[in-house]
Amino acid sequence: MKALVLEDVEKLRVADIPDPIPDEDGVVIRVMASGVCRSDWHFWVGDTRVPMPLVMGHEFAGVVEATGRRVTRLKRGDRVTVPFTGSEGTCDQCLSGHSHLCDSMLMPGITYPGGYAEYVSVPHADRNVVHLPDAIDFVSASALGCRFMTAFHGLVDRASVAPGEWVVVYGCGGVGLSAVNIASALGARVIAVDINPANLDLARQMGAVHVIDSRAEDPVHAVLDWTHGGAHVAVDALGIAQTCVNAIRSLRKRGRHLQIGMTTRAEAGFIAIPVDDMIKREIQFTTAFGMPAHRFSALLPLVADGTLTPGRMVTRTVSLSEVAGIFEGMKTYSHSGTYVVTEFL
Repeated sequence: MKALVLEDVEKLRVADIPDPIPDEDGVVIRVMASGVCRSDWHFWVGDTRVPMPLVMGHEFAGVVEATGRRVTRLKRGDRVTVPFTGSEGTCDQCLSGHSHLCDSMLMPGITYPGGYAEYVSVPHADRNVVHLPDAIDFVSASALGCRFMTAFHGLVDRASVAPGEWVVVYGCGGVGLSAVNIASALGARVIAVDINPANLDLARQMGAVHVIDSRAEDPVHAVLDWTHGGAHVAVDALGIAQTCVNAIRSLRKRGRHLQIGMTTRAEAGFIAIPVDDMIKREIQFTTAFGMPAHRFSALLPLVADGTLTPGRMVTRTVSLSEVAGIFEGMKTYSHSGTYVVTEFL
C-alpha cells in the first residue's frame, strides 16, 4: 500500500509498505479521508519527539476491511471513524470513564501506524472504533479528528459553556474553528481572533459574531470592550505564549480559561502566566486533550443533523504528496482552514 512516512525531522516520503493485518481484537480500515493536523506538524518540525520512521495521521475515517476473530461490534463494510485517544480498557482512567487519558494510550500515527496510508490496523477495535452515521460523509468525519472532538470535550465537559456567555477563541486553525462552531451551537456569543483574514472569514461562517485581526488592533482591549468587562470563557487554540496570556487577560472576573493548543519548540512546554492577577480575579485554568470514545454518542448526532458543521472548515482535499507543502505553510500561518487527504499517491 501507499503511505506517507516521516523518516526524520522535516523529511517525508510517499513509500510502498506492506498492507497491515488485524490483531485478534483489531480491525483493518480502508482509509477514505485523513485530516492534516497541526499536531502532525509538531512531529514534523521536531517540537514533539516521536519514533521514526513513522506513518503519521490521527484524524481519519473509512470502511472496515477486515476483522480479528475476537471483534464483536464491527464487521466488514462498516463506516467508521477512530478517536485519536485510544485505550486498552484496564487502567484506573479507563475504568472511571476517562479512557482518553488511558495509562497505556493508543494513538494512531504515534503508538501505531496512522491514517496517512491506504489502510490502518487499529487495536482493541471494539472500544477504539466508532460507527459513523450514514448522514456524515468521510471528509466531515475526518475533520472531527483530534480538533473537533477535543474542542467538544473542552467546551462541553471541561469549561461548561452555557447559552448567552461570551467565548473568545484565540487562533482559528482547525481546533480554533471547531471551538467557534461548537460554542456557537451551544448558544454562546463567540469572538474569534487570528492574524489570517481568510481564517477570520471562516470563523464568521462557523458562527463567530465578532472577529479580530490581532495585527490590526489589540485583541484584549477589543474583547473587554465588546463584552463589557471580559469573556466568560477564553480558549487558546494555538499554544504560543502570546495567545495564552492574551486569552487569560480577555476574561472577566471568575472567567474560565481553556487551554487546547500545545506549545511549540519556542515555549518547550512552558508558558509564564499572570498568576497573581488570576488569583485576584478567581480565574479558572483548565485543559482538554481528546475525548472519551463514549462521548461520540453526544457529538455525532449534532454533526448528522447539521447543528455542527466540521466539513465547512475543510479548505481542500489533497493527496499524500501534498502534505509536506501544507506543513511548510503552517510555519508561517499562511494556510486557512484545514486540509484532508483523500488521494493516496
